[in-house]
Amino acid sequence: MLLQLVLVGVYIVMYRGVADASISPMEKHEKEALYSAIQGFVGKEWNGSFLYPDPCGWTSIEGVSCDFSNGFWHVTDLTIGDLYDNSLRCSQAAEFTEHLFNLKHLKRLSFSNCFHSDQHKSIPISNWDSLANSLESLEFRSNPGLIGTIPTTFGYLKNLQSLVLLENGLKGEIPEALGNLTKLKRLVLAGNNFIGPIPTSLGRLTNLLILDTSRNFLSGALPVTIGDLSLLIKLDLSNNRLDGKLPREIGGLKSLTLLDLSHNNFCDGLPETFQEMDSLEELVLSDNPIGDYVTRIQWRNMKNLEMLDLSNMGLKGNIPNSMTEMKKLRFLSLSNNILSGIIPLKFEKISTINALYLDGNDFTGKLEFSQRFYTKLRSRFRASGNVKLCLSLELTSTSHVPEGVQQCEQESTVDSKDSDSNLKNKYLSQNSHHIIASLGHSGHVVSHFTFCYVARIILMSLPWIEFL
Repeated sequence: MLLQLVLVGVYIVMYRGVADASISPMEKHEKEALYSAIQGFVGKEWNGSFLYPDPCGWTSIEGVSCDFSNGFWHVTDLTIGDLYDNSLRCSQAAEFTEHLFNLKHLKRLSFSNCFHSDQHKSIPISNWDSLANSLESLEFRSNPGLIGTIPTTFGYLKNLQSLVLLENGLKGEIPEALGNLTKLKRLVLAGNNFIGPIPTSLGRLTNLLILDTSRNFLSGALPVTIGDLSLLIKLDLSNNRLDGKLPREIGGLKSLTLLDLSHNNFCDGLPETFQEMDSLEELVLSDNPIGDYVTRIQWRNMKNLEMLDLSNMGLKGNIPNSMTEMKKLRFLSLSNNILSGIIPLKFEKISTINALYLDGNDFTGKLEFSQRFYTKLRSRFRASGNVKLCLSLELTSTSHVPEGVQQCEQESTVDSKDSDSNLKNKYLSQNSHHIIASLGHSGHVVSHFTFCYVARIILMSLPWIEFL
């Protein structure tokens, strides 16, 4: 009996708690701050009158999420921009207001497709410290009209785990203050107009999993502190103006699965520590004047590699056997280098490979791959631009053969002799008609009578020949 009474009491408390939550309002000052902040972005005509009793109540709105605590609803997520049918869409006069920073429980804040190229707005410099204890994710995506620099006051956001500034109009240097965000797991700064070096302070972000600064105008050498990011799984620094020699410390990125350094100015060779990143699945180093021997790396150690792009790097030497021992390789591009020697037949034994680009080098010898291999890869096999490389005659007469590769010279000679023989036969055939035509008859139509007449003359002349 006592147990039943306890259970009934617990049920009543829980029911009242749920009931209270469903009817409990937001705190007045927080509701006013939210409405004013939204009006700053979508326009003064928005008043939330269709929401009952407020954005956290029974009628909600896309882009606003709340949590219930201490008897009140508090805004935890605010997404501004054209993302959903019912989302808060920015007006042409969208602007930041100070009311945004009065939402003290805000955990996630996002602005997408909000500031267009003709608006020219900047990220507020001050007041970010008021969100230091709550904010975990801050994103600005696809806002070409968002200009100016990254505020150094972002460094106050000590609980921030994700900072995404993707495809905006931001410029200037990446502030050293970002190195204070030690809880950060994702840092994406791609598709802006940032200049200057990558700050050495980013090496303090030891919890970082994703670092993407691609498609900017960053310059200078890659800091050695990059090797301290031991948990990093994705590093994309492509399409910048970074230069100098790649540091040996990069080999310390043992958890890395994707590394893209393409379209920069890195030079002076590849560090041997590359082969220590045995978790790599995609490695893209193309379009850098590295100028090294491809044999420097023991490629077989990179046993998880699926994609390898080393095109246009000034690489020299022969293709090493270790490159044919990457069992998971799907894509390999060595295009536009100075590689030489024979193309290893062992590439065909990699069952997973479906793209092999070897064009624009100095390879020699004969392509020995089977017709089945060429049929499998089709246009994803390229070997053109290797002037001393040739292809078997047996394959040139079939489909799915590599374009731009000449027929092997020995076979060309044999083919030439056959062609000469055909020309001789044709010539003799044509001359036989001319001999008959010289007797006063057509070379195309010779009657039975004419043939017998000519034969009789020849037979009559035989005794005279024998006498002589």
